[in-house]
Amino acid sequence: MKKNLITVLLLLFIASPALAARTDINIDNLNQEDFKSFSRDFGMALSYIPLSPAAPLGDKLPGFDAGVEASYVKLDKSRTYYSKMTDIVATTTSGAGDLPNAIILPRVHVQIGLPIIPIDLGVSYASVPSSDIKLVGYELKYALMSGNIALPAIAVRGAYTKLSGLTALDISTKSLDLSISKGILIFTPYAGAGEVWITSDPHATLTALTLLQKEDIRKGKFFVGTKVKIFPFVNLVLEGDFSNIKEYSARLNINF
Repeated sequence: MKKNLITVLLLLFIASPALAARTDINIDNLNQEDFKSFSRDFGMALSYIPLSPAAPLGDKLPGFDAGVEASYVKLDKSRTYYSKMTDIVATTTSGAGDLPNAIILPRVHVQIGLPIIPIDLGVSYASVPSSDIKLVGYELKYALMSGNIALPAIAVRGAYTKLSGLTALDISTKSLDLSISKGILIFTPYAGAGEVWITSDPHATLTALTLLQKEDIRKGKFFVGTKVKIFPFVNLVLEGDFSNIKEYSARLNINF
């Protein structure tokens, strides 16, 4: 692929400022069905990744968790929209190249557990250097059962993500999931399932072959993971999320 091109699926790489400065996508050649398929895949890739067990962070005192994480997203290159989308152009020179079938999405992730009330609040953030492209996520998790030596923790989570800074479209997601976890020595395995609602709103362009309409998409997913205590106050979290795409994530965090 030419150095002056990156693709839509590389938007969230930690790229050099020279490449990232004018990054955008081209959806002009897509019909409505292509746009819906692209929005479903791209939206699920951008949806909120829990990367935490169901147990609340707080107890009688507040809890705190902060770390860095990255997600590897496997995408299907056989989708029709792949053959129709051009590469993202970062300079005035245009060209063609192959679209990748995977991306890596790095983020920072902070969570705060309230005292007494089993509620956790969280925020995640990713950006492309030297551009306006940002992905922000928010979560509110309520533990229906906090868990103990004998019983697991059970929690319900609501989350929201929004990708901003693109001229081609606005895309955001809302999600609701139910999860369960149980600590076993240094391991806390967890699993959950939920629904994701994707809103993808294209911006009209003069060169578009068809006038694309906004898509509102609902998609189910499930996830499994484990939290591993590797040092006092330091944890490694591994998670897999499964829907129309497969997403694998890792998080290194401090927790107290």
